[in-house]
Amino acid sequence: MQAMNPPNRAARIEAAIQGAFAPDAITVQDDSALHAGHAGARPGGETHYTLRIVASAFAGQNRVARSRAVHEALAAEFATGLHALSLKLLTPEEAAKG
Repeated sequence: MQAMNPPNRAARIEAAIQGAFAPDAITVQDDSALHAGHAGARPGGETHYTLRIVASAFAGQNRVARSRAVHEALAAEFATGLHALSLKLLTPEEAAKG
């Protein structure tokens, strides 16, 4: 039996990030209402998100490589209406520093 996809984009984003990075911590915030009327905004929202991810998988990667990895993990969401992400991507050691 195939698992069902989570019903909303925030839950699907979290599931995709969990599967790709096994993060220590993740925060998914829907900022779509702040972008109403802007490029990429849709009446139903679910287009603009802020993510904070703490994962050991980011060790040894620069900011651009981390961002590319997250965008790759969320390719299916971008293909179905996700428009923009604001990212804070940290290793556990970086997160512990503040």
